[in-house]
Amino acid sequence: MFPIKRTIQFLTAAIFCLFLGGLGVLHILLPDQPFSPVENRNLSQLPAFTVQKLVDGSYTKALETYLEDQFPLRDRWIGLKSRYEYVLGQREFGGVYLCGDRLIAKVEESERAEKNLSFIPKLVEKSDIPVYLGLIPTAAEVWKDRLPAGAASFDQAGYLEKAKALGANWVDMAAALIGHAGEEIFYRTDHHWTSLGAYYGYAAFMEAIGETPLPLGEKATVSEDFYGTLYSSSGVHWLSPDSIDRYVSDQGITVTAFDGIQETTHGLYVDEFLGKKDKYASFLGGNQPLYTIQNPNATTDQKLLIVRDSYSDAMAPFLAQHFSEIRLLDLRYYRTGVAAYAQEMGADMILVCYSVDNFQKDMDAIFLGQ
Repeated sequence: MFPIKRTIQFLTAAIFCLFLGGLGVLHILLPDQPFSPVENRNLSQLPAFTVQKLVDGSYTKALETYLEDQFPLRDRWIGLKSRYEYVLGQREFGGVYLCGDRLIAKVEESERAEKNLSFIPKLVEKSDIPVYLGLIPTAAEVWKDRLPAGAASFDQAGYLEKAKALGANWVDMAAALIGHAGEEIFYRTDHHWTSLGAYYGYAAFMEAIGETPLPLGEKATVSEDFYGTLYSSSGVHWLSPDSIDRYVSDQGITVTAFDGIQETTHGLYVDEFLGKKDKYASFLGGNQPLYTIQNPNATTDQKLLIVRDSYSDAMAPFLAQHFSEIRLLDLRYYRTGVAAYAQEMGADMILVCYSVDNFQKDMDAIFLGQ
C-alpha cells in the first residue's frame, strides 16, 4: 500500500495531467476565434510553417502568440485570474486601477511629453487665426482622491500649467471637470469622458471664445450595456455596464467621414455601433482620419478645425450647434501641416483638443508645428 503522502502526490499529478489533457482536447474541439469582443481586438491565427521561419525563430514566436490567444475559455480565465488577485488585495490590473465600482487608467509620463508641448508655439506662430488649446485631464487627475493609496500617476496638473504658458488661447478643461467631479463625467469601464463630461468641456471652450454655451438639453439613453476599454484590458469583468447618453439631436446635420480612401456620409451618430463592443464609436463613427460636420442651421457661419483624439467625438454634437462647419483632424491617420490645412479649409479658429495622456505620448504631434 502506498504511503498517504505518496498517494496525495500521485493524485495531484494525475489531476494536473487530466486538466492539461482536457485543455488540449478543448483546444482541438473548439474552433479558433478570429476576434475577442471582450478585448476588442483580432486574435492570432495558426501560423504557416516553413523551415526558414523555424530556423530564425519567428515560427515559434508566432505559435506561442497563437496558443495564448486561442487558449480555451481565455476570457473566463483572465477574469478568474483578476478575481483571485483582487482577493489577495491587488488593486492595479494591467495598468488599470480598480477604485470601488469603477476603473481608472494609470497615466505614466512619456518621454515625448515635453517635446510635444514645444509644437504648440510653432502652430501659434504659423497661424493667422486664433489657436485654442484644450488639454483634457483624465479621470486619474480629476478623481485622484479615488485612486488606491500610494497609486502612482503622472502629474497632469503640472503638465497643464506648462501647456497654459505656451501662447495659445487657453481652454480650462481641468477647472470645468473638477468643478463637476461629483457627477458622472467619466465612464466607469472606459477611459473616455461621458456625454455629460463632454458637455462641460464644450462649455469651457465656448466661454474661452467669448460665447455662451447652450443649455444641456434632455438626456436620451441609447445603451445600458457598454463595457469599455478598461473593462477589456484589466480583466476586471465583474463590474456592471455603463450607459451611453445623448443630449443633442442630429436632425439636419451631415457628417462626412474620410477613411483615407473614400468618403461616407451619415449623421452625428452611427447606431450600428450600439450593437457592437466599441459602443463609444457610435459618436461620429469611431477613429477616422478626417470628419467634416456641416450644420446649415448653426448659430454662426464660422468654421472650426479641431486637431483631436477620440475625446472630441463626444463633444462634437454640442459644438455642431454653433459652427456651420467643423473638421476633426486626427494626425495619427491624416498627416499634414495643421496651419496650412486650416488656411486651405478657410477655418476661423483652431482647437487642439486631446486628453493629457494621449497628447503627451502622441508620436504625430510634430505635425502641429509644420
